[in-house]
Amino acid sequence: MTPDEPYLMPSHVRLLVSDPARSTAFYESLGFHCVNRDGVFVHLRWARYADVFLVGMPSGVELPGQRGLGVILCFYASDEVSLDDLRARAEASGAAVDGPRNQPWFTRELVVTDPEGYKLAFVTPSERVEA
Repeated sequence: MTPDEPYLMPSHVRLLVSDPARSTAFYESLGFHCVNRDGVFVHLRWARYADVFLVGMPSGVELPGQRGLGVILCFYASDEVSLDDLRARAEASGAAVDGPRNQPWFTRELVVTDPEGYKLAFVTPSERVEA
């Protein structure tokens, strides 16, 4: 399967964005690749079955409040992806970052806030420490 080959998606997320071009450039800087774009949305893929659609808001429409409040989108960072490298790329794009940190649920996570305020967690396994 090629990275942009279509398939039925068992799940995906749609993010409303005010500036699709800016958001697309940000996601691509992190390592997402563009599968498709048209006048309404941009289809990005992190990995197989890890798809995100950026949907431009209609002109004159605004969403009040913080975007994605209480939601964190999680993406597995495979062995080919360094959390430290992702942190550097996110910071170079001007994003707020937290981590990477070990979590009590046996993962190491980097949380990145995108230009619209959505939070993305990039996750790797961490070692389980028995007490």
